[in-house]
Amino acid sequence: MGIFDFLSGEFIDVIHWTNDTRDTMVWRFEREGHEIKYGAKLTVREGQAAVFVHEGQLADVFTPGLYMLETNNMPVLTTLQHWDHGFKSPFKSEIYFVNTTRFTDLKWGTKNPIMLRDPEFGPTRLRAFGTYSIRVTDPAKFLVEIVGTDGEFTMDEISFQIRNIIVQEFSRAIAQSGIPVLDMAANTADLGRLIAAEVSKPLAAYGLTMPEFYIENISLPPAVEKALDKRTSMGLAGDLGEYTRYSAAEAMTEAAANPAGGGMAAGLGAGMGMAMGTQMAQPGPWGPVAAQAQPTPPPPPVEHVWHIAEKGETRGPYSKADLGRMASEGALKRQSWVWTAGQDGWMRAEDVRELAQLFTVAPPPPPAGA
Repeated sequence: MGIFDFLSGEFIDVIHWTNDTRDTMVWRFEREGHEIKYGAKLTVREGQAAVFVHEGQLADVFTPGLYMLETNNMPVLTTLQHWDHGFKSPFKSEIYFVNTTRFTDLKWGTKNPIMLRDPEFGPTRLRAFGTYSIRVTDPAKFLVEIVGTDGEFTMDEISFQIRNIIVQEFSRAIAQSGIPVLDMAANTADLGRLIAAEVSKPLAAYGLTMPEFYIENISLPPAVEKALDKRTSMGLAGDLGEYTRYSAAEAMTEAAANPAGGGMAAGLGAGMGMAMGTQMAQPGPWGPVAAQAQPTPPPPPVEHVWHIAEKGETRGPYSKADLGRMASEGALKRQSWVWTAGQDGWMRAEDVRELAQLFTVAPPPPPAGA
């Protein structure tokens, strides 16, 4: 050690720590040879505690305040240093500043699903995650049990162990609570307080406590959530017949908004809706849905009426039966011009599929003895 370092150690007599980080829990005051001058001023700010370790043995713990390191306020260290005989030379001790403020917004979560027996769903699994806060309540115990001789101890070095304790206590508390999964969202505040109290018990052995514990979400496996969503949809549907008609109308509305495949989609939607409505109207395991209503028969086909053009004049209209009689009498021939509504212009009677059969049907043979 150079002469400048020696003189600096002799004249520097202010010991303090300004924490400029958010995760440092313990910081050791560094001095050359750990020499602390007798009569030095120790400043402990709010949210801090100073722990003196002399020759490997915990000596004193100082709470917030300004201290003069003398025999009148360091009884344990005075005994260790034999200052009662007037020995006032610098002493060698390690000073650890402990952050006693809350460390907030710490994350926790269940790595694997928790198995439990739900009153409604039976055996099931669930996951959960949230946040919590940690605070050092016993700096001496925390230093002895966790920190040791680490010169700068951060929250990350203990967060994994705390998360393990949280998951263990959360699993035990949630399994013993008997609260149905569907009611857990309404009881997260009570569950959080219960779990925080249970987790604080093992943490007390480390000199820590858990002031806050929050459950942000409790979720079921995807398959169970899908079945639950389907069950909810069925409950919201109410009358399945009305729901079917509503679904068919929605399908046609969406098809109309889709020019690319609107016609086909509309036909499919309407067909599926009518098929579902007919099926749901039949008796099944759920009983009659639409009061056993029989499907309405389709309307009868519209019969065409025909007009005949001959010698520049138009005659008609004639029904198909009339044209049949005229064909048998010879008044309607294959080359006769005919027209009906919806037909594209005049056509020969033999070229109209509906009338061509009138000229191919031969009468049956005459009865015997006729």
